[in-house]
Amino acid sequence: MMAAPDGPEDRLRRFATIWSRAVFPVTSTSLTRPEFEEQLLPSARRLREALLARAFDADTGRAVGAALVEAHCTDPEALSRALDCVDAYLVLYCGEDGPQEELRTRASRLQHAMAAGYAQALRERTLAEQEAIAQAALRAQGVVAQALHASEARFRTVFEGAAIGIGMADLDGNVLQVNGALLRMFGISEQTMHGRNVREWTHPEDAPQTWKLYDELVRGEREHYHLEKAFYRPDGTVLWTNLTVSLLRDADGEPQYQLALMEDTTERRLLNLRLRYEATHDALTGLPNRTLFFERLEKVLGAGEKQGFGLCYLDLDGFKTINDSLGHAAGDQLLVEVADRLQSCATAPGEMVARLGGDEFVALTTGTETRDEVDELATRIQNALVAPVRIDGRELTVRGSIGIVEGRAGEHNAAEVLRSADITMYRAKSAGGNRFELADPEADARAITRHGLTTALPAALERGEFFIEYQPLVHLGDGSVRGAEALVRWLHPQHGVLGPDRFIPLAEHTGLIVPLGRWVLEQSVRQARAWRERGGDTDPVRINVNLSPCQLTHPGLVQDTVDILERAGVEPQALCLEVTESALIGADDDLLKPLRRLAEMGIDIALDDFGTGYSNLANLRRLPVSVLKLDRSFTQGMQQFPADPVDLKIVEGIVSLAHSLDLAVTVEGVETGAQAEQLRILGCDTAQGWYYARPGPPERLHELALADATG
Repeated sequence: MMAAPDGPEDRLRRFATIWSRAVFPVTSTSLTRPEFEEQLLPSARRLREALLARAFDADTGRAVGAALVEAHCTDPEALSRALDCVDAYLVLYCGEDGPQEELRTRASRLQHAMAAGYAQALRERTLAEQEAIAQAALRAQGVVAQALHASEARFRTVFEGAAIGIGMADLDGNVLQVNGALLRMFGISEQTMHGRNVREWTHPEDAPQTWKLYDELVRGEREHYHLEKAFYRPDGTVLWTNLTVSLLRDADGEPQYQLALMEDTTERRLLNLRLRYEATHDALTGLPNRTLFFERLEKVLGAGEKQGFGLCYLDLDGFKTINDSLGHAAGDQLLVEVADRLQSCATAPGEMVARLGGDEFVALTTGTETRDEVDELATRIQNALVAPVRIDGRELTVRGSIGIVEGRAGEHNAAEVLRSADITMYRAKSAGGNRFELADPEADARAITRHGLTTALPAALERGEFFIEYQPLVHLGDGSVRGAEALVRWLHPQHGVLGPDRFIPLAEHTGLIVPLGRWVLEQSVRQARAWRERGGDTDPVRINVNLSPCQLTHPGLVQDTVDILERAGVEPQALCLEVTESALIGADDDLLKPLRRLAEMGIDIALDDFGTGYSNLANLRRLPVSVLKLDRSFTQGMQQFPADPVDLKIVEGIVSLAHSLDLAVTVEGVETGAQAEQLRILGCDTAQGWYYARPGPPERLHELALADATG
């Protein structure tokens, strides 16, 4: 029998086993290795939960780091091995099927949090040990008159046996005694240490309050202080310590000595710096990443109203094509080269370049006057990208679209600034790319509204927020209602009724136009049946439904149409599908095949917006259309009397051509009686427009048709 696949708990146990085997040899514990594994298992489970959680929780990582100290993993090698295990195996065994890049980033941040928690717990443990030593020293000093011998022995034992560095000095700062641990930290002999003065140990990175606290202590104004301090060793290297200095008083309470306790934190600090760098820099290019950039931007935006900023948001044009054609390795090489060029563009004080991810980069400049500076920065970036990039013997052309946001601190938060820059960058890309655009608040608002409508479309269809209005198609000869065009509307909860021009392009972009178009066709055909049943012996009303270019290429178009007609019991002759002229320009046989099949079934195909696509009129012979819908731009000149003679000639020629090809002619946008009469004289067959009726509910169309029948 085949073994069942490992479950999440089995994989978690495997991770805990690997972790325990790595750390156990350097752990001071009386437990066996399997017992130690059981002790690590809850921490492994917490790491898995933090890795898969919706939001990152640094407290979990810090708690796991503290748990290592509680488990006596206090050897510096133990932390290093633990972090290596998390780096190598946490995502592998606990990541399940999540996005690998995001999981690895989350794992890196967990390592940083673990190191921080480990350092904090170790510091607290050390401080407790330091306090015990200090108390022992004070007690030993306090009983010197009663038991000098015993107290001196106890103090010497504590002093020499302590794992942390201990030194005593007088109130003038002259070193009197040091233990072996402190000598090893500094790497000098006891003879060299004696005679040194505390005030000699200054360092450029000393905190501003360091020597102020020292002066207060030796004057007897404070009993102790604690801080992080760096010291130079004789070889020039730097020793970082957690330093606690306490004041020792004599039997009368007068200040007598100072006692320094030092914990060597050099390795831990270097580890934290490495983890911090990895967490805030892009692994591929070495540039600051999104995390560090947001920190910098938030700091700039909170610097006060006098602080100005300018931000360039860059996205490479056509990068996906390079990845798809040459492979991701070539794409990575290109990104590294682009990063180097961008870095050379932002070298002035207050300027910064970062990689946000993929082929998206940002450049930030700051100052009091940034409008000209950010324009110059964008120009430098574009100029830096002009030279081709040579990869694997090929010369690749690099172009980029840039969105620019410029303003003053305090006006917007970091997320708003970056969103505006992103929107502006896409506006530059939509305008042809290889250019930069300045942010426009009104354009941003429109883009945000479009995004909101796009994300709301799927749920709107499910919730039934769409409805259909119908505009009658009137015969120009006798004025009878011959049909109606179905026009979809969206009753949006916040924006009210939206016309198709507001959401149809968004539906086409997202692919939702296919299910939405199917719904419109189904509702319209049902309505055609309802009109037929109510109309009795009157001629059936034909329904016109628009087809988008996306629907034309959908493989289920013909079958969906047949199924909808059959379920509704409506004949194909009652349906007309409208296709825009631009959608059929240059159409090949594969695109026309479904339209031909529909036409062969008896469904009319109308060529909508005719005259706007600059197509060759000879192509009409090969298109399976039976109706031309003349665009309203040809008839606007007929609204007034006398009509434009050029428009009359053009329409007369189109009508003549259409009729010679056995095509009916429908005119859109008829708004006046004079217009309707002129079109009738020119031989147009049907018309629609506000002169007859605006789009409305289906009941109104039935009333118009009934009025014609009884008139």
